[in-house]
Amino acid sequence: MNLPNKLTMLRVFLIPVFVFFILAGFVPYNNYIALAVFIIASLTDMLDGKIARKRNLVTNFGKFMDPLADKLLVVSALLCLLVVEGGDRICGSQTLALIAIIIIVAREFIISGFRLVASDAGLVIAASMWGKFKTATTMVSICIMIVVNDLAKVIPFIKEVSLVIFWIAVTLTIVSLVDYLVKNIHVITDLNGTKKEEAPAPAPAPVSNEETGNGNEVQ
Repeated sequence: MNLPNKLTMLRVFLIPVFVFFILAGFVPYNNYIALAVFIIASLTDMLDGKIARKRNLVTNFGKFMDPLADKLLVVSALLCLLVVEGGDRICGSQTLALIAIIIIVAREFIISGFRLVASDAGLVIAASMWGKFKTATTMVSICIMIVVNDLAKVIPFIKEVSLVIFWIAVTLTIVSLVDYLVKNIHVITDLNGTKKEEAPAPAPAPVSNEETGNGNEVQ
């Protein structure tokens, strides 16, 4: 297993560690430990892709596990934040928090489906800038929400800041999904249920005079 894949697997192994600490209110400074674990896991996401491309270590295992590990990390973090304190860390309403999480998860399912179809057709769909902005704001909002109650003791308006960043992330989730669908709808409309056209059979070679036994070429 190469280095990028090891980093991806490290991110997977860090997920249950993160979940334990963010839910373990009996552990001193559990939120700060959970934040440190989340940041380390997020950094491995940045490193594995760069190393794989730079050293030409891209593998099918990495193509499968890297995005899966990303989704598991983000969804696990959001679900844990939804559970602790009734979703108060997210937006003060468990119902609104649940709706936002459903939007985020649905977006990932839809795009994963598109990529699966595109991959089967031999196409590669590049990530958009909207998607990168969405990822960045989502990660930042999660980091703040993990320790928002602790930060509120010294920064009174931090909850409002966290709320704004989170809903910006949700908005970018919707915008990036629409942008993705508009740019790649042909993956479904043009390729659904179709196969690549087979190359036409080569034309038969002309028969020579010797083969025909007369003085003229066959036309």
